[in-house]
Amino acid sequence: MNEDVERRPGEEAIPLPADYDAGLYFIGRVRTPWKTRSECPKNGTQTDAICTLEVETPYRPALQNLEGATHLIVLYWMDRAARDLVRQQPRHATGSRGTFSLRSPARPNPIALAVVERLAIADGTVRVRGLDCLDGTPLLDIKPYYASTDSRPEARVDRAGTETGAAS
Repeated sequence: MNEDVERRPGEEAIPLPADYDAGLYFIGRVRTPWKTRSECPKNGTQTDAICTLEVETPYRPALQNLEGATHLIVLYWMDRAARDLVRQQPRHATGSRGTFSLRSPARPNPIALAVVERLAIADGTVRVRGLDCLDGTPLLDIKPYYASTDSRPEARVDRAGTETGAAS
């Protein structure tokens, strides 16, 4: 799958299962200014671009009361990402890293998460700031962000041991 995806030295791909375990419903599309992966910011904090969540008509009633949230959690499907990589070689790193230690879109289930600032809601669209995906990316879900329960100020990511410590 995704034979046209760039592969770097140190990356490891696996054969994917023949069947899926679950089904999803795309609730809309994400509209962004970015047409290619190289144009996308590395993460949503690196851009002030205003993006739009276009919600399909049947799901628009679910937007009720969302204007009460200043920030949202947006889940989206990185449909153009590789799904078979278990080790990746980030451009900025020496040595490969396990996919689950990265925020890369390349993963078995390319579900992305962003905390965004909600700017406006009108006519089945939600304007936001803080996304990092390609234009037309399928939208999976929108949730209110609660600083009281979603924030974890003590959280840390230790990048030590990137060459060793592979789980088996």
